[in-house]
Amino acid sequence: MIDEGGETVGWLRRMKKDRKGAIGIEILIVFIAIVLVAAVSAAVLIQTVGFLQQKATATGRETTKEVSSGIKVVKVLGYDPDAPGGTIEKLAIYVEPNTGGQPIDLSNTIVSLSVNNKTAELIYNPNAYTDLTTGSNNVFDSSLNAWNYTTANTFGIIVLQDADGSVTGNNASPTLDSGDKVILTVDLTKVFGSGLGNRIPVSGEVRPEFGAPGIIEFITPPAYTENCIELQ
Repeated sequence: MIDEGGETVGWLRRMKKDRKGAIGIEILIVFIAIVLVAAVSAAVLIQTVGFLQQKATATGRETTKEVSSGIKVVKVLGYDPDAPGGTIEKLAIYVEPNTGGQPIDLSNTIVSLSVNNKTAELIYNPNAYTDLTTGSNNVFDSSLNAWNYTTANTFGIIVLQDADGSVTGNNASPTLDSGDKVILTVDLTKVFGSGLGNRIPVSGEVRPEFGAPGIIEFITPPAYTENCIELQ
């Protein structure tokens, strides 16, 4: 046995202390390495999260804009000049923007109509423009520019309500915003070569530059007893 109080025991104790110190340095190096790796990982993670947050915010804004914006078809009136009998020769499509939506540039809006397997895509004609904000008894008056200047490929505009002048202030690029009420005019005899007879299904949409389109969907009545007929 080794004497507890001898020199050998003292040497062994000193050796153990030295070994503990060496192990402590190794642990310290590993710990510093872990801290450095964690710091770098955290920096990369924070940068990535920040980038993804910005992308998500931008995407959310665009999605909200796309979903909430759009145009609404309030009603569609047809005009038969020869009622009772005859055919519907004109369509007056009443539109307004969706509540809370973005302003809509009508010059970049398309009216699509499908009748008897024929489809027409109509764009706005700046000459086919009439301001009726002061009131009128007949929106189908043939003397209005909104009807006179429509063609086989274009529709016109009749302004009914526009408090801020966004539609009436610029007929070249009328902008539909909150509170505005407008009629889009379509001359069916020019677009399809004839009017609509009885029991004819009609479908289509008013498609703005962005946002939800307004839907057109109706079947013409079995008989026309009046000149002005509500179709949708």
